[in-house]
Amino acid sequence: MITPSDSTEILVDKKKSGKQTDWQGKKKRSELTAEHFDVAGLHSKAERMKDCADTLVFKRTPESLKLYQAWFCKVRLCPMCNWRRSLKIAYHNKRIVETVNEREKVQWLFLTLTIKNESSEKLTETISGMFKGFQRLTNYKAFKTSVRGYFRALEVTKNREQGNKSYGTYHPHFHVLLCVPSSYFKKKELYIKQSEWTSLWKRAMKLDYEPIVHVQKVKPKQSLEGVERYEEDFKNSMKEQNAILEVSKYPIKHSDVIQGNKVTEENVETVLALDNALSYKRLIGYGGILKEIHKELNLGDPEDGDLIKISEDDEIANGTFDVIAKWHIGLRNYVIQN
Repeated sequence: MITPSDSTEILVDKKKSGKQTDWQGKKKRSELTAEHFDVAGLHSKAERMKDCADTLVFKRTPESLKLYQAWFCKVRLCPMCNWRRSLKIAYHNKRIVETVNEREKVQWLFLTLTIKNESSEKLTETISGMFKGFQRLTNYKAFKTSVRGYFRALEVTKNREQGNKSYGTYHPHFHVLLCVPSSYFKKKELYIKQSEWTSLWKRAMKLDYEPIVHVQKVKPKQSLEGVERYEEDFKNSMKEQNAILEVSKYPIKHSDVIQGNKVTEENVETVLALDNALSYKRLIGYGGILKEIHKELNLGDPEDGDLIKISEDDEIANGTFDVIAKWHIGLRNYVIQN
């Protein structure tokens, strides 16, 4: 849908649900993040991010616009790219979970694995250790006996509350969606208590303290709703029925990287710390039956793959035509090219 404004046509991309896609907002955040990258001395990534999604080519259908061509920078902290990754991962998990539920009787758990807050100087080493620790966890007999498959995502948040003793530190943690047998809660040899999960994670990470571990049963809806739903803020809802959708969020949210609308020293420090700690790392991963179905459905790589086509609904039908929108630096919005 295109709406004219003062003789200049501004891009308005509305979905079937009536919700408008915030291309403008994502592009603005990417530009601001790029400014921080420049100040941080990461000039190459800054240039790529500035050019990210400058031109959007859509195919117009009777229902909506469907993205057909675009260039995304794929910088790990780019808000535009992370938004697209988030939608794609959510769609992948929607397909995987529904496929598992159609074929087998299973239960779903939402597991959160944490460690103590870490300084920026030790963040890279700590995160590498967490990946190794999670791998050890999946090899334990209790895990292999009780868990049929999993989706794992690393999230890193920063403690920004001034006056707090943890101010300026980082909080890396895993969100894990676990697929377990339908008899998980009925059979003693399958059920893993919360205290046991804590013990297993402590052992896997070789910690000398009790980490905070949370596990809850997920009650997924029979039909997971459309991809637009996944854009809701991760921390707004932790209800059981939404856990599958929420764990699918891409781990890096722009609000965890850049705060406010101006370049600040604290934001630059955050960019440097996260860019260094997360480069060349796979922030999400699948295991067991979820990995098998991901491969069977040929869903592709949600982190580094194509960010244009998100779902099967993005297939372009015959008889459509192009709508080209270019980012206007002065208007700070996407303008339709006639």
